[in-house]
Amino acid sequence: MVVTEKCDVYIFGVVTLQTMIEKHPGELLTSLSSPSCEDIMLRDIMDSRLSLLESLQVAKDVVFVVFLALKCIHPNLQSRPTMQQVFDKLLSNIPFPRSPYFAISLRELKNQEI
Repeated sequence: MVVTEKCDVYIFGVVTLQTMIEKHPGELLTSLSSPSCEDIMLRDIMDSRLSLLESLQVAKDVVFVVFLALKCIHPNLQSRPTMQQVFDKLLSNIPFPRSPYFAISLRELKNQEI
């Protein structure tokens, strides 16, 4: 195995997801590659301490971080962003998400363009 920047960004995505869901995302990573991913709601996998997000801005930020993490673990290396792109996105003020927090599916986040 050759270690590349795409490996680093993958690890960033895994660690980020682990932080957001409060457990190792191994099972989630497997689920993301199956059609059942369409049925997984973001609110159902989030760390329970994040389920009562107090402000709309915090909810948007959490959703955006999960969105970036999902992009970082994309199965196709060429489709993963670089760490510089992730950094730039984290610094930008992107209006996200378009749906209420409780109604966002992992499919919706996976299919959203970066």
